[in-house]
Amino acid sequence: MGGNIKSYKDLIVWQKAIALVTDVYDTTKSLPKEETYGLTAQLRRCSVSIPSNIAEGYGRNSTYDYIRFLQIACGSLYELQTQLIICSNLKYLSKEQNSDITTKSEEIEKMLVSLIKKLKRTNSRHTSA
Repeated sequence: MGGNIKSYKDLIVWQKAIALVTDVYDTTKSLPKEETYGLTAQLRRCSVSIPSNIAEGYGRNSTYDYIRFLQIACGSLYELQTQLIICSNLKYLSKEQNSDITTKSEEIEKMLVSLIKKLKRTNSRHTSA
């Protein structure tokens, strides 16, 4: 990990993912009540999964496991993005709400993909030495 990273809480991608969860919770308050156990619950669950998997992977003792949990976080992120499209199609969210969360999720996606690539490169150097 980087020089100043002492905990998963120091990872900018984790911090941004936590902020995304807050945004998702705030935004889903406006979804129709009949979606409480549908899209609202799904959006919240997959958003919470993103920083949770980043943290869990960080706590593992192997780079392989860390990468695997980061990939799971990516999967949850793609799930969130898909559900946002569904909400948009159903006109549950304004264009601004949808765009704001989608933009933030895409930034986190780029960070996760970059971190995964970096860890794979680092891990391949260590295993081939």
